Amino acid sequence: MATSPTPMNPIDVFWHEGMLKHETGTGVFDSGMDPGFLDVLEKHPENSDRVKNMLSILKRGPISPYISWHPGTPALVPQLLSFHTQEYINELIEADRNGGKMLCTGTFLNPGSWDAALLAAGTTLSAMKHILDGCGKIAYALVRPPGHHAQPTQADGYCFLNNAGLAVQLALDSGGVYRSNKVLTISLHMNHGTWGPSHPQNGSIDEVGEGEGFGYNMNIPLPNGTGDRGYVHAMTKLVLPAVEKFEPDMIVWVVGQDSSAFDPNGRQCLTMNGYREIGQIVRSLANRHTGGRLLIVQEGGYNVTYSAYCLHAMLEGALNLSCPLLSDPIAYYPEDEAFSVKVIESIKQYQQDTLPFLKEA
Repeated sequence: MATSPTPMNPIDVFWHEGMLKHETGTGVFDSGMDPGFLDVLEKHPENSDRVKNMLSILKRGPISPYISWHPGTPALVPQLLSFHTQEYINELIEADRNGGKMLCTGTFLNPGSWDAALLAAGTTLSAMKHILDGCGKIAYALVRPPGHHAQPTQADGYCFLNNAGLAVQLALDSGGVYRSNKVLTISLHMNHGTWGPSHPQNGSIDEVGEGEGFGYNMNIPLPNGTGDRGYVHAMTKLVLPAVEKFEPDMIVWVVGQDSSAFDPNGRQCLTMNGYREIGQIVRSLANRHTGGRLLIVQEGGYNVTYSAYCLHAMLEGALNLSCPLLSDPIAYYPEDEAFSVKVIESIKQYQQDTLPFLKEA
């Protein structure tokens, strides 16, 4: 374990303990179902324990001197309408008033969930405003419930409100990310496909945006089992050139540790070293293009222990520290990146042939 001098610009972390009051229950994985023949029902993967460990590792881990803490605040309903429809927000309010509802498979709004969702959205907005007001360079919204699957008109994948989407809209002060050429969205994810009515999207390379936003949504579906070297290759060959071409004024890094090698939800093989290196790459992009301005928004990550360790490594990378502060308790995971590299090269060719902004001189 190495030590480094305290940085001039720490990471500003935004948090509110009220987000722990979102109770997701127990059952068979995320189903909420009790089949009647199991003595031990597991907690829903998106439970408060995972975030409690993220919170504690930032407060008591070796990265703690590099963290500045700020209180989160709940979003107001009018703020939600920059991304979500009034009808959908009314549905959530009504579900809360009636004591809860399963909004889609695995996604339960229970008593306390709506207040937590408002805190998650508001805390993310506070972190973005902190950067926009010039009060800091790097802000991290430690929030739950997560938001990246939430769509304008429906909940999905444990998510009610799209926290990062709302923050982007605050920065843009306009609407329609998927249909906007003002935002370049890049998503690295496992090749999962659709999972039902709440998530009709496939996450495939041909989902490239619509209208004015055509060509500004870049999906990078990586083969199951992709590890550190595969992800870094994707960052280097696909993400870096696209960001260099787009020349953003702000970077919003929407992160989940469910791509780790030991996550119960994901099927990827990232370790602490991979998250650390990705953090360094994102920080370098922020330094080159945004004056160092970087908003980080917490999403998934469901291994209660390893997600916290991977978060620690990721933020070490974002701080661009010269030496790791924390060693990996699980460490080496074997990786053969040959197939991932082949897939990444094919994605690169497709994007170069298809996305107009990459073709421009």
